[in-house]
Amino acid sequence: MSNTIALAKNYTSLLDEVYRSASVTADLTSDPKLSRAGANANEIIYPQITVSGLGEYDRNTGYTTGAVDLKWKTATFNYDRGTRISVDVMDNEESRNLAFGMAGATLMREKVAPEADAFTFATLAALENISKATGTIENAIQFLDALLTAWSKMDEDEVPQENRILYATATMLNSVMALDTTKSREILGKFAIKKVVPQARFYTAIDMLDGKTPGEEAGHYQKAESGADINFMIVHKPAIIKFDKHTVSNIIPAASNSNADADIVKYRKYGIVDGYANKRAGIYLNSKA
Repeated sequence: MSNTIALAKNYTSLLDEVYRSASVTADLTSDPKLSRAGANANEIIYPQITVSGLGEYDRNTGYTTGAVDLKWKTATFNYDRGTRISVDVMDNEESRNLAFGMAGATLMREKVAPEADAFTFATLAALENISKATGTIENAIQFLDALLTAWSKMDEDEVPQENRILYATATMLNSVMALDTTKSREILGKFAIKKVVPQARFYTAIDMLDGKTPGEEAGHYQKAESGADINFMIVHKPAIIKFDKHTVSNIIPAASNSNADADIVKYRKYGIVDGYANKRAGIYLNSKA
């Protein structure tokens, strides 16, 4: 995709930037020490343990014999995305060095952060055996009722109340905050963290654009035809595997560019978003039908 840079007048030093929020899923990042390398380079393995329950104690024979079953589960890295942006040195000079100076920051804010969030939510929404509810939430009262239903479901499934993170659209969260009632404060106060998610990042399924196929040259992502808008999602952080194995952001000056008189910004992220097989109850999804 070719660059589109408006040359600045010699007295202009302002930059018109697009409003974008930073990543809202950073709180879900896992400790890489919790997993280890798998048999293949693109895999990690993590321990899953189960033990047998109590039996009747006999005063003559003593204890029943229990068992421990420790298995190593394999998860495959599922995110490998990157781009290379080049800026002609004259374009950069005539835009008062704004073009290249802001390219990397703009890429992170407008493309990297939104895509990482959208991929995280869509991946978690697609996991098997998570808790789900569908329907349209029309007002704050319905939202509170849906939150209580979700909270109770996770309680019944014995998900620890600590480290539950609530992700919801601004419309949902603001409607409840506007009530400013004891009930609304108590319900929202149950969550360790509350995060507002722009609806444009909050889908049950997305299509990742490859940046090469006709119609996908711009890269990034879009809502999939099979995707639905997410109303809110509750995530128990220990139920999630999310970290980046490899992230690189390089700057190549024009003097080292053998193809063109242009500076280059390179960015690549290779990582994983998944859920532990035994902890799927730690994810609750409420989406539109």
